[in-house]
Amino acid sequence: MSDPKLQAIPLGGLGEFGMNMLALRYGEDIIVIDAGLMFPDAELLGVDIVIPDISFLLENREQVRAIILTHSHEDHIGALPFILAEINVPVYGTSFALALVEHKLEEQGLLESATLRKVRPGDRIPIGPFTIEWIHVTHSTVGCTMLAITTPLGVVIHTGDFKIDPTPTDGELFDLHTVADYGKRGVLALFSDSTNAERRGSTPSERTVRERFEEIFTHSQNRIYVSCFTSSIHRIQLMVDLCFQHNRKVAFIGRSMVNNTEIAHRLGYLHIPDGLLLRPGEARQANRGQVTLLISGSQGEPLSALARAAVENHKQAVIEPGDTVVLSSRIIPGNEKAIYRMIDRLFKRKAHVIYADGGGPPVHVSGHASQEELQLMLNLTKPRYFIPIHGELRQLSRHAGLGSHLKEIKETFLLESGDVLEFDRAGARKAGRVTVGRVCIDSGSVDEIVEDMVIRDRRHISEDGIVVPIIAINKSTGKVETPPEIVSRGFVSADGSDGILIEAKEIILRTLEESSGEERADWGVIKEKIRADLKRHIKKQTSRHPLILPVILEI
Repeated sequence: MSDPKLQAIPLGGLGEFGMNMLALRYGEDIIVIDAGLMFPDAELLGVDIVIPDISFLLENREQVRAIILTHSHEDHIGALPFILAEINVPVYGTSFALALVEHKLEEQGLLESATLRKVRPGDRIPIGPFTIEWIHVTHSTVGCTMLAITTPLGVVIHTGDFKIDPTPTDGELFDLHTVADYGKRGVLALFSDSTNAERRGSTPSERTVRERFEEIFTHSQNRIYVSCFTSSIHRIQLMVDLCFQHNRKVAFIGRSMVNNTEIAHRLGYLHIPDGLLLRPGEARQANRGQVTLLISGSQGEPLSALARAAVENHKQAVIEPGDTVVLSSRIIPGNEKAIYRMIDRLFKRKAHVIYADGGGPPVHVSGHASQEELQLMLNLTKPRYFIPIHGELRQLSRHAGLGSHLKEIKETFLLESGDVLEFDRAGARKAGRVTVGRVCIDSGSVDEIVEDMVIRDRRHISEDGIVVPIIAINKSTGKVETPPEIVSRGFVSADGSDGILIEAKEIILRTLEESSGEERADWGVIKEKIRADLKRHIKKQTSRHPLILPVILEI
Protein backbone atom coordinates (compact mmCIF):
# COMPACT_ATOMS: atom_id res chain seq x y z
CA MET A 1 0.00 0.00 0.00
CA SER A 2 1.16 3.55 -0.71
CA ASP A 3 1.88 5.90 2.17
CA PRO A 4 -1.11 7.97 3.32
CA LYS A 5 -1.26 11.49 1.94
CA LEU A 6 -2.24 14.75 3.56
CA GLN A 7 -4.62 16.83 1.46
CA ALA A 8 -5.55 20.48 1.96
CA ILE A 9 -8.73 21.45 0.10
CA PRO A 10 -10.03 25.04 0.25
CA LEU A 11 -13.83 24.98 -0.15
CA GLY A 12 -14.10 28.79 -0.13
CA GLY A 13 -12.19 31.97 0.63
CA LEU A 14 -9.59 31.87 -2.16
CA GLY A 15 -10.10 34.32 -4.99
CA GLU A 16 -12.90 35.96 -2.98
CA PHE A 17 -13.58 37.66 0.34
CA GLY A 18 -15.77 35.56 2.62
CA MET A 19 -16.90 31.91 2.71
CA ASN A 20 -13.63 30.93 4.41
CA MET A 21 -13.45 27.16 4.70
CA LEU A 22 -10.55 24.68 4.44
CA ALA A 23 -10.68 20.88 4.69
CA LEU A 24 -7.65 18.86 5.83
CA ARG A 25 -7.72 15.17 4.99
CA TYR A 26 -5.33 12.43 6.09
CA GLY A 27 -6.26 8.88 5.19
CA GLU A 28 -9.87 8.38 6.24
CA ASP A 29 -10.13 11.45 8.48
CA ILE A 30 -11.20 15.01 7.61
CA ILE A 31 -11.25 18.13 9.77
CA VAL A 32 -12.73 21.42 8.56
CA ILE A 33 -11.29 24.82 9.49
CA ASP A 34 -13.95 27.55 9.66
CA ALA A 35 -17.35 27.67 7.94
CA GLY A 36 -17.98 31.20 6.73
CA LEU A 37 -20.55 33.03 4.67
CA MET A 38 -20.39 35.85 2.14
CA PHE A 39 -22.86 38.69 1.75
CA PRO A 40 -24.35 38.82 -1.77
CA ASP A 41 -23.52 41.22 -4.55
CA ALA A 42 -26.25 43.66 -5.56
CA GLU A 43 -27.16 41.58 -8.60
CA LEU A 44 -28.08 38.55 -6.48
CA LEU A 45 -31.70 39.65 -6.16
CA GLY A 46 -33.63 38.15 -3.29
CA VAL A 47 -30.54 36.49 -1.78
CA ASP A 48 -29.64 37.21 1.84
CA ILE A 49 -26.38 35.30 2.27
CA VAL A 50 -24.07 33.02 0.28
CA ILE A 51 -22.36 29.93 1.73
CA PRO A 52 -19.91 27.39 0.31
CA ASP A 53 -21.06 24.34 -1.61
CA ILE A 54 -20.18 21.42 0.70
CA SER A 55 -20.70 18.61 -1.83
CA PHE A 56 -17.21 17.30 -1.05
CA LEU A 57 -18.03 17.00 2.65
CA LEU A 58 -21.41 15.40 1.95
CA GLU A 59 -19.77 12.82 -0.32
CA ASN A 60 -17.32 12.00 2.49
CA ARG A 61 -19.57 12.64 5.48
CA GLU A 62 -18.44 9.49 7.31
CA GLN A 63 -14.88 10.83 7.37
CA VAL A 64 -15.63 14.34 8.72
CA ARG A 65 -14.51 14.42 12.37
CA ALA A 66 -14.92 18.06 13.45
CA ILE A 67 -15.20 21.72 12.48
CA ILE A 68 -12.49 23.92 14.00
CA LEU A 69 -13.15 27.67 14.37
CA THR A 70 -10.44 30.31 14.41
CA HIS A 71 -12.68 33.19 15.56
CA SER A 72 -16.17 34.66 15.55
CA HIS A 73 -16.55 36.72 12.38
CA GLU A 74 -19.40 35.92 10.00
CA ASP A 75 -17.03 35.07 7.15
CA HIS A 76 -15.71 32.27 9.39
CA ILE A 77 -18.80 31.02 11.30
CA GLY A 78 -21.86 32.23 9.35
CA ALA A 79 -22.44 29.02 7.35
CA LEU A 80 -22.38 26.72 10.40
CA PRO A 81 -26.18 26.38 10.90
CA PHE A 82 -26.62 25.26 7.31
CA ILE A 83 -23.67 22.85 7.43
CA LEU A 84 -24.56 21.31 10.80
CA ALA A 85 -28.07 20.67 9.47
CA GLU A 86 -26.41 18.34 6.93
CA ILE A 87 -23.35 17.06 8.84
CA ASN A 88 -23.67 17.07 12.63
CA VAL A 89 -20.09 16.91 13.91
CA PRO A 90 -18.44 18.51 16.97
CA VAL A 91 -17.52 22.19 16.68
CA TYR A 92 -14.46 23.51 18.53
CA GLY A 93 -13.94 27.19 19.26
CA THR A 94 -13.23 29.83 21.88
CA SER A 95 -16.00 31.02 24.19
CA PHE A 96 -17.08 34.14 22.26
CA ALA A 97 -17.19 32.33 18.91
CA LEU A 98 -19.22 29.48 20.36
CA ALA A 99 -21.62 31.87 22.11
CA LEU A 100 -22.41 33.52 18.77
CA VAL A 101 -22.76 30.08 17.19
CA GLU A 102 -25.17 29.02 19.96
CA HIS A 103 -27.38 32.01 19.19
CA LYS A 104 -27.45 31.13 15.48
CA LEU A 105 -28.20 27.47 16.12
CA GLU A 106 -30.97 28.32 18.57
CA GLU A 107 -32.68 30.46 15.92
CA GLN A 108 -32.61 27.50 13.52
CA GLY A 109 -33.72 24.95 16.13
CA LEU A 110 -30.40 23.09 15.95
CA LEU A 111 -28.84 23.90 19.32
CA GLU A 112 -30.03 20.81 21.22
CA SER A 113 -28.54 18.43 18.69
CA ALA A 114 -25.23 20.31 18.28
CA THR A 115 -21.98 19.39 20.03
CA LEU A 116 -20.02 22.54 20.90
CA ARG A 117 -16.64 22.14 22.60
CA LYS A 118 -15.02 25.17 24.17
CA VAL A 119 -11.26 25.64 23.94
CA ARG A 120 -8.75 28.21 25.11
CA PRO A 121 -5.45 29.37 23.60
CA GLY A 122 -2.79 26.87 24.61
CA ASP A 123 -5.13 23.86 24.48
CA ARG A 124 -3.87 20.87 22.46
CA ILE A 125 -6.58 18.42 21.44
CA PRO A 126 -6.18 15.22 19.35
CA ILE A 127 -8.79 14.54 16.70
CA GLY A 128 -8.04 11.39 14.73
CA PRO A 129 -4.52 11.69 13.29
CA PHE A 130 -4.47 15.46 13.93
CA THR A 131 -3.44 17.29 17.09
CA ILE A 132 -4.64 20.90 17.10
CA GLU A 133 -3.18 23.68 19.25
CA TRP A 134 -5.00 27.02 19.48
CA ILE A 135 -2.62 30.02 19.60
CA HIS A 136 -3.80 33.49 20.69
CA VAL A 137 -3.61 36.20 18.01
CA THR A 138 -4.67 39.85 17.90
CA HIS A 139 -7.42 40.83 15.46
CA SER A 140 -10.48 43.12 15.48
CA THR A 141 -12.57 41.02 17.86
CA VAL A 142 -12.02 38.95 20.99
CA GLY A 143 -11.01 35.31 21.38
CA CYS A 144 -9.12 35.04 18.07
CA THR A 145 -6.74 32.18 17.41
CA MET A 146 -4.49 30.63 14.84
CA LEU A 147 -4.09 26.87 14.58
CA ALA A 148 -1.01 24.67 14.71
CA ILE A 149 -2.09 21.26 13.42
CA THR A 150 0.34 18.40 13.92
CA THR A 151 -0.11 15.66 11.31
CA PRO A 152 1.87 12.48 10.61
CA LEU A 153 3.64 14.38 7.81
CA GLY A 154 4.43 17.55 9.74
CA VAL A 155 2.92 20.70 11.22
CA VAL A 156 0.39 22.76 9.29
CA ILE A 157 -0.17 26.32 10.54
CA HIS A 158 -3.38 28.17 9.69
CA THR A 159 -3.25 31.81 10.80
CA GLY A 160 -6.96 32.60 10.69
CA ASP A 161 -7.38 36.38 10.55
CA PHE A 162 -4.69 38.34 12.38
CA LYS A 163 -2.59 41.42 12.79
CA ILE A 164 0.37 41.75 15.13
CA ASP A 165 -0.75 44.47 17.54
CA PRO A 166 2.06 45.34 20.01
CA THR A 167 -0.32 47.30 22.27
CA PRO A 168 -3.72 45.52 22.25
CA THR A 169 -6.41 47.31 24.24
CA ASP A 170 -7.12 44.23 26.39
CA GLY A 171 -3.43 43.61 27.12
CA GLU A 172 -3.56 40.12 25.56
CA LEU A 173 -0.44 39.99 23.38
CA PHE A 174 -0.06 37.94 20.21
CA ASP A 175 1.63 34.66 21.24
CA LEU A 176 4.63 35.03 18.94
CA HIS A 177 6.78 32.82 21.20
CA THR A 178 4.69 29.74 20.46
CA VAL A 179 4.68 30.56 16.74
CA ALA A 180 8.48 30.93 16.76
CA ASP A 181 8.83 27.65 18.66
CA TYR A 182 6.92 25.81 15.95
CA GLY A 183 9.14 27.49 13.36
CA LYS A 184 12.27 26.21 15.09
CA ARG A 185 10.90 22.66 15.19
CA GLY A 186 9.83 22.80 11.54
CA VAL A 187 6.61 23.73 9.74
CA LEU A 188 5.41 21.72 6.75
CA ALA A 189 2.96 24.34 5.42
CA LEU A 190 1.74 27.82 6.28
CA PHE A 191 -1.75 28.95 5.28
CA SER A 192 -1.76 32.71 5.93
CA ASP A 193 -4.30 35.56 5.80
CA SER A 194 -3.79 37.77 2.70
CA THR A 195 -6.48 40.43 3.22
CA ASN A 196 -4.04 43.36 3.56
CA ALA A 197 -1.19 41.95 1.46
CA GLU A 198 -1.27 45.02 -0.79
CA ARG A 199 -0.66 47.41 2.12
CA ARG A 200 2.90 48.39 2.92
CA GLY A 201 4.25 48.72 6.44
CA SER A 202 2.34 47.43 9.42
CA THR A 203 -1.27 47.85 10.49
CA PRO A 204 -1.76 50.45 13.27
CA SER A 205 -2.67 49.30 16.77
CA GLU A 206 -6.30 49.41 17.89
CA ARG A 207 -5.19 52.05 20.42
CA THR A 208 -4.57 54.60 17.63
CA VAL A 209 -8.29 55.33 17.25
CA ARG A 210 -8.54 56.63 20.81
CA GLU A 211 -7.03 60.03 19.94
CA ARG A 212 -9.75 60.89 17.44
CA PHE A 213 -12.54 59.62 19.65
CA GLU A 214 -11.21 61.61 22.62
CA GLU A 215 -11.46 64.69 20.41
CA ILE A 216 -14.99 63.78 19.30
CA PHE A 217 -16.24 63.20 22.83
CA THR A 218 -14.58 66.40 24.09
CA HIS A 219 -16.10 68.70 21.46
CA SER A 220 -19.52 67.14 20.77
CA GLN A 221 -22.35 69.04 22.45
CA ASN A 222 -25.23 66.81 21.34
CA ARG A 223 -25.85 63.12 20.80
CA ILE A 224 -23.02 60.94 19.51
CA TYR A 225 -23.87 58.00 17.27
CA VAL A 226 -21.09 55.46 16.64
CA SER A 227 -21.53 52.67 14.12
CA CYS A 228 -18.93 49.91 13.95
CA PHE A 229 -18.88 46.20 13.23
CA THR A 230 -20.91 44.70 16.06
CA SER A 231 -18.22 42.08 16.74
CA SER A 232 -15.60 44.81 17.36
CA ILE A 233 -15.79 44.39 21.12
CA HIS A 234 -12.51 46.28 21.73
CA ARG A 235 -13.90 49.30 19.86
CA ILE A 236 -17.19 49.06 21.74
CA GLN A 237 -15.32 48.88 25.06
CA LEU A 238 -13.47 52.07 24.13
CA MET A 239 -16.80 53.82 23.50
CA VAL A 240 -18.11 52.64 26.88
CA ASP A 241 -14.93 53.87 28.62
CA LEU A 242 -15.18 57.27 26.95
CA CYS A 243 -18.85 57.57 27.90
CA PHE A 244 -17.91 56.95 31.53
CA GLN A 245 -15.04 59.45 31.29
CA HIS A 246 -17.25 62.18 29.72
CA ASN A 247 -20.36 61.61 31.86
CA ARG A 248 -22.47 60.19 29.06
CA LYS A 249 -24.94 57.33 29.15
CA VAL A 250 -24.68 54.66 26.48
CA ALA A 251 -27.37 52.74 24.58
CA PHE A 252 -27.02 49.86 22.13
CA ILE A 253 -29.27 50.08 19.05
CA GLY A 254 -29.88 47.36 16.46
CA ARG A 255 -30.42 43.63 16.84
CA SER A 256 -26.86 42.45 16.18
CA MET A 257 -25.38 45.22 18.35
CA VAL A 258 -27.63 44.26 21.27
CA ASN A 259 -27.02 40.50 20.85
CA ASN A 260 -23.24 40.74 20.55
CA THR A 261 -22.79 43.16 23.42
CA GLU A 262 -25.02 41.06 25.69
CA ILE A 263 -22.92 37.99 24.92
CA ALA A 264 -19.61 39.85 25.35
CA HIS A 265 -20.78 41.32 28.67
CA ARG A 266 -21.95 37.92 29.94
CA LEU A 267 -18.60 36.33 29.08
CA GLY A 268 -16.58 39.11 30.69
CA TYR A 269 -15.17 40.58 27.48
CA LEU A 270 -17.17 43.83 27.82
CA HIS A 271 -17.20 45.79 31.08
CA ILE A 272 -19.98 48.36 31.63
CA PRO A 273 -20.00 50.40 34.87
CA ASP A 274 -23.22 50.33 36.87
CA GLY A 275 -25.71 53.01 35.90
CA LEU A 276 -24.08 53.77 32.54
CA LEU A 277 -26.35 51.70 30.29
CA LEU A 278 -29.66 52.98 28.91
CA ARG A 279 -32.36 50.86 27.33
CA PRO A 280 -32.91 51.76 23.64
CA GLY A 281 -36.32 53.26 24.44
CA GLU A 282 -34.79 55.58 27.04
CA ALA A 283 -32.17 57.07 24.71
CA ARG A 284 -34.56 59.44 22.95
CA GLN A 285 -35.67 61.08 26.20
CA ALA A 286 -32.14 61.43 27.59
CA ASN A 287 -30.35 64.79 27.58
CA ARG A 288 -28.88 65.17 24.07
CA GLY A 289 -25.46 66.14 25.39
CA GLN A 290 -25.29 63.21 27.79
CA VAL A 291 -25.98 60.17 25.63
CA THR A 292 -24.05 58.08 23.12
CA LEU A 293 -25.73 55.47 20.91
CA LEU A 294 -23.79 52.53 19.50
CA ILE A 295 -25.79 51.57 16.44
CA SER A 296 -25.54 48.77 13.86
CA GLY A 297 -25.60 49.41 10.11
CA SER A 298 -22.14 50.74 9.23
CA GLN A 299 -22.36 49.16 5.76
CA GLY A 300 -25.55 50.99 4.77
CA GLU A 301 -27.76 47.88 4.70
CA PRO A 302 -31.20 49.19 3.63
CA LEU A 303 -33.14 48.05 6.71
CA SER A 304 -30.35 48.38 9.29
CA ALA A 305 -30.80 50.65 12.31
CA LEU A 306 -28.52 53.43 11.04
CA ALA A 307 -29.95 53.40 7.50
CA ARG A 308 -33.45 53.70 8.95
CA ALA A 309 -32.36 56.51 11.27
CA ALA A 310 -30.84 58.30 8.28
CA VAL A 311 -34.29 58.51 6.68
CA GLU A 312 -36.02 59.37 9.95
CA ASN A 313 -37.66 55.97 10.36
CA HIS A 314 -36.32 54.64 13.68
CA LYS A 315 -38.18 54.97 16.97
CA GLN A 316 -35.16 55.02 19.28
CA ALA A 317 -32.52 56.59 17.04
CA VAL A 318 -33.62 60.08 16.04
CA ILE A 319 -30.82 62.07 14.41
CA GLU A 320 -31.23 65.83 14.81
CA PRO A 321 -29.20 68.82 13.59
CA GLY A 322 -25.94 69.08 15.49
CA ASP A 323 -25.71 65.39 16.38
CA THR A 324 -22.43 63.63 15.58
CA VAL A 325 -22.45 60.37 13.60
CA VAL A 326 -19.21 58.35 13.37
CA LEU A 327 -18.79 55.45 10.94
CA SER A 328 -15.99 53.53 12.65
CA SER A 329 -15.48 50.76 10.10
CA ARG A 330 -14.02 50.11 6.70
CA ILE A 331 -16.12 50.18 3.57
CA ILE A 332 -16.48 46.60 2.40
CA PRO A 333 -15.96 46.50 -1.40
CA GLY A 334 -19.33 46.50 -3.15
CA ASN A 335 -21.06 48.50 -0.41
CA GLU A 336 -19.78 51.92 -1.48
CA LYS A 337 -22.97 53.10 -3.15
CA ALA A 338 -25.25 52.18 -0.23
CA ILE A 339 -22.86 53.66 2.36
CA TYR A 340 -22.37 56.98 0.58
CA ARG A 341 -26.11 57.27 -0.05
CA MET A 342 -26.64 56.81 3.69
CA ILE A 343 -23.92 59.37 4.47
CA ASP A 344 -25.69 61.86 2.18
CA ARG A 345 -28.90 61.25 4.12
CA LEU A 346 -27.08 61.90 7.39
CA PHE A 347 -25.73 65.19 6.06
CA LYS A 348 -29.28 66.08 5.02
CA ARG A 349 -30.25 65.60 8.69
CA LYS A 350 -27.60 68.31 9.36
CA ALA A 351 -25.55 65.87 11.40
CA HIS A 352 -21.79 66.16 11.77
CA VAL A 353 -20.67 63.00 9.95
CA ILE A 354 -17.20 61.50 10.48
CA TYR A 355 -16.05 58.56 8.38
CA ALA A 356 -12.87 56.93 7.09
CA ASP A 357 -12.53 59.14 4.01
CA GLY A 358 -13.12 62.33 5.94
CA GLY A 359 -9.47 63.06 6.81
CA GLY A 360 -7.83 63.57 10.20
CA PRO A 361 -6.70 60.92 12.71
CA PRO A 362 -8.35 57.55 12.09
CA VAL A 363 -11.71 56.48 13.49
CA HIS A 364 -11.03 52.94 12.27
CA VAL A 365 -8.01 50.68 11.89
CA SER A 366 -7.90 47.32 10.15
CA GLY A 367 -7.73 44.01 11.97
CA HIS A 368 -5.59 42.40 9.28
CA ALA A 369 -1.82 42.21 8.94
CA SER A 370 -0.01 44.40 6.42
CA GLN A 371 3.17 43.46 4.54
CA GLU A 372 5.68 43.81 7.41
CA GLU A 373 3.58 41.62 9.70
CA LEU A 374 3.01 39.05 6.96
CA GLN A 375 6.76 38.86 6.40
CA LEU A 376 7.32 38.46 10.14
CA MET A 377 4.90 35.53 10.17
CA LEU A 378 6.84 33.94 7.32
CA ASN A 379 10.17 34.58 9.05
CA LEU A 380 8.96 33.04 12.32
CA THR A 381 7.36 29.91 10.86
CA LYS A 382 9.90 29.25 8.04
CA PRO A 383 7.47 26.90 6.26
CA ARG A 384 8.55 24.37 3.67
CA TYR A 385 5.43 25.19 1.65
CA PHE A 386 3.53 28.49 1.68
CA ILE A 387 -0.12 28.95 0.68
CA PRO A 388 -1.71 32.44 0.82
CA ILE A 389 -5.42 32.34 1.74
CA HIS A 390 -8.29 34.81 2.41
CA GLY A 391 -8.37 37.23 -0.48
CA GLU A 392 -8.84 37.85 -4.17
CA LEU A 393 -6.14 36.86 -6.63
CA ARG A 394 -4.30 40.17 -6.43
CA GLN A 395 -3.92 39.86 -2.63
CA LEU A 396 -2.90 36.20 -2.86
CA SER A 397 -0.33 37.00 -5.55
CA ARG A 398 1.14 39.94 -3.64
CA HIS A 399 1.36 37.82 -0.49
CA ALA A 400 3.09 35.03 -2.41
CA GLY A 401 5.81 37.47 -3.43
CA LEU A 402 6.55 38.38 0.20
CA GLY A 403 8.00 34.93 0.83
CA SER A 404 10.34 34.84 -2.16
CA HIS A 405 13.41 35.75 -0.05
CA LEU A 406 13.08 32.83 2.37
CA LYS A 407 15.38 29.95 1.46
CA GLU A 408 13.36 27.58 3.69
CA ILE A 409 10.32 27.87 1.39
CA LYS A 410 10.60 25.11 -1.17
CA GLU A 411 7.48 26.15 -3.09
CA THR A 412 4.60 28.63 -2.89
CA PHE A 413 1.18 27.54 -4.15
CA LEU A 414 -1.48 29.92 -5.45
CA LEU A 415 -4.66 27.89 -5.05
CA GLU A 416 -8.24 28.43 -6.08
CA SER A 417 -11.20 27.19 -4.09
CA GLY A 418 -11.63 23.52 -5.01
CA ASP A 419 -7.96 22.79 -5.71
CA VAL A 420 -6.54 19.74 -3.92
CA LEU A 421 -3.04 20.32 -2.53
CA GLU A 422 -1.44 16.98 -1.69
CA PHE A 423 1.52 16.34 0.62
CA ASP A 424 3.50 13.14 1.07
CA ARG A 425 7.08 12.14 1.90
CA ALA A 426 8.21 13.14 -1.59
CA GLY A 427 6.86 16.71 -1.44
CA ALA A 428 3.72 18.66 -2.38
CA ARG A 429 1.77 19.14 -5.57
CA LYS A 430 -1.67 20.07 -6.92
CA ALA A 431 -3.66 16.87 -7.35
CA GLY A 432 -6.95 17.61 -9.04
CA ARG A 433 -10.09 19.42 -7.93
CA VAL A 434 -13.28 18.83 -5.98
CA THR A 435 -16.73 20.35 -6.50
CA VAL A 436 -17.05 23.84 -5.03
CA GLY A 437 -19.35 26.76 -5.62
CA ARG A 438 -21.82 29.12 -4.03
CA VAL A 439 -25.10 28.22 -2.37
CA CYS A 440 -27.54 31.11 -2.13
CA ILE A 441 -29.77 31.44 0.91
CA ASP A 442 -33.09 33.26 0.53
CA SER A 443 -34.67 34.72 3.70
CA GLY A 444 -32.20 32.88 5.94
CA SER A 445 -34.24 29.69 5.69
CA VAL A 446 -32.57 26.31 5.41
CA ASP A 447 -35.52 25.17 3.29
CA GLU A 448 -34.75 27.79 0.66
CA ILE A 449 -31.15 26.86 -0.15
CA VAL A 450 -30.44 27.03 -3.88
CA GLU A 451 -27.30 25.79 -5.53
CA ASP A 452 -26.94 28.04 -8.55
CA MET A 453 -28.37 31.46 -9.30
CA VAL A 454 -29.28 30.72 -12.91
CA ILE A 455 -30.96 27.42 -12.03
CA ARG A 456 -32.58 29.09 -9.03
CA ASP A 457 -34.13 31.86 -11.11
CA ARG A 458 -35.31 29.52 -13.86
CA ARG A 459 -36.87 27.10 -11.36
CA HIS A 460 -38.28 29.94 -9.32
CA ILE A 461 -39.97 31.61 -12.29
CA SER A 462 -41.17 28.33 -13.82
CA GLU A 463 -42.80 27.19 -10.57
CA ASP A 464 -44.01 30.42 -8.98
CA GLY A 465 -43.77 33.07 -11.67
CA ILE A 466 -42.49 36.61 -11.54
CA VAL A 467 -44.12 39.79 -10.24
CA VAL A 468 -42.76 43.20 -11.28
CA PRO A 469 -44.28 46.17 -9.42
CA ILE A 470 -43.59 49.45 -11.27
CA ILE A 471 -43.78 52.65 -9.26
CA ALA A 472 -43.13 56.18 -10.56
CA ILE A 473 -41.68 58.40 -7.82
CA ASN A 474 -40.64 62.05 -7.99
CA LYS A 475 -36.97 62.07 -7.01
CA SER A 476 -37.13 65.54 -5.49
CA THR A 477 -40.30 65.21 -3.43
CA GLY A 478 -40.60 61.47 -2.90
CA LYS A 479 -44.22 61.74 -4.12
CA VAL A 480 -45.79 58.85 -6.03
CA GLU A 481 -46.75 60.35 -9.39
CA THR A 482 -49.08 57.64 -10.71
CA PRO A 483 -50.78 54.55 -9.26
CA PRO A 484 -48.47 51.51 -9.24
CA GLU A 485 -48.63 49.05 -12.10
CA ILE A 486 -47.90 45.34 -11.78
CA VAL A 487 -46.62 43.09 -14.53
CA SER A 488 -46.68 39.36 -13.80
CA ARG A 489 -45.73 36.25 -15.75
CA GLY A 490 -46.50 32.70 -14.70
CA PHE A 491 -48.18 33.79 -11.47
CA VAL A 492 -51.81 34.77 -12.17
CA SER A 493 -53.83 35.35 -15.29
CA ALA A 494 -52.86 38.38 -17.29
CA ASP A 495 -55.98 40.36 -16.30
CA GLY A 496 -55.53 39.54 -12.61
CA SER A 497 -59.13 38.35 -12.50
CA ASP A 498 -58.63 36.46 -9.24
CA GLY A 499 -58.00 39.74 -7.42
CA ILE A 500 -54.46 38.96 -6.31
CA LEU A 501 -52.91 41.78 -8.37
CA ILE A 502 -55.51 44.27 -7.15
CA GLU A 503 -54.71 43.37 -3.56
CA ALA A 504 -51.01 43.60 -4.35
CA LYS A 505 -51.45 47.19 -5.62
CA GLU A 506 -53.19 48.05 -2.35
CA ILE A 507 -50.27 46.55 -0.41
CA ILE A 508 -47.83 48.68 -2.41
CA LEU A 509 -49.86 51.84 -1.84
CA ARG A 510 -50.06 51.09 1.88
CA THR A 511 -46.30 50.53 2.05
CA LEU A 512 -45.69 53.81 0.23
CA GLU A 513 -48.13 55.71 2.44
CA GLU A 514 -46.45 54.42 5.59
CA SER A 515 -43.01 55.40 4.30
CA SER A 516 -41.51 58.85 4.63
CA GLY A 517 -40.73 61.03 1.62
CA GLU A 518 -37.04 60.34 2.07
CA GLU A 519 -37.62 56.60 2.14
CA ARG A 520 -39.59 56.84 -1.10
CA ALA A 521 -36.69 58.77 -2.64
CA ASP A 522 -34.19 56.14 -1.48
CA TRP A 523 -34.51 53.34 -4.00
CA GLY A 524 -32.65 50.76 -1.94
CA VAL A 525 -34.92 51.21 1.09
CA ILE A 526 -38.26 51.42 -0.69
CA LYS A 527 -37.57 48.49 -3.04
CA GLU A 528 -36.70 46.27 -0.09
CA LYS A 529 -39.80 47.35 1.85
CA ILE A 530 -42.10 46.71 -1.13
CA ARG A 531 -40.48 43.34 -1.85
CA ALA A 532 -40.75 42.22 1.79
CA ASP A 533 -44.39 43.32 2.20
CA LEU A 534 -45.52 41.76 -1.09
CA LYS A 535 -43.64 38.55 -0.41
CA ARG A 536 -45.29 38.19 2.98
CA HIS A 537 -48.77 38.96 1.62
CA ILE A 538 -48.54 36.68 -1.43
CA LYS A 539 -47.16 33.81 0.62
CA LYS A 540 -50.04 34.17 3.09
CA GLN A 541 -52.68 34.31 0.35
CA THR A 542 -51.33 31.72 -2.09
CA SER A 543 -48.48 29.78 -0.37
CA ARG A 544 -46.41 30.65 -3.45
CA HIS A 545 -43.09 32.45 -3.73
CA PRO A 546 -42.95 34.41 -6.99
CA LEU A 547 -39.78 36.28 -7.82
CA ILE A 548 -40.57 39.92 -6.91
CA LEU A 549 -38.55 42.59 -8.69
CA PRO A 550 -39.72 46.12 -7.83
CA VAL A 551 -38.89 48.76 -10.44
CA ILE A 552 -38.69 52.43 -9.48
CA LEU A 553 -39.12 54.96 -12.26
CA GLU A 554 -37.46 58.27 -11.52
CA ILE A 555 -39.65 61.22 -12.51
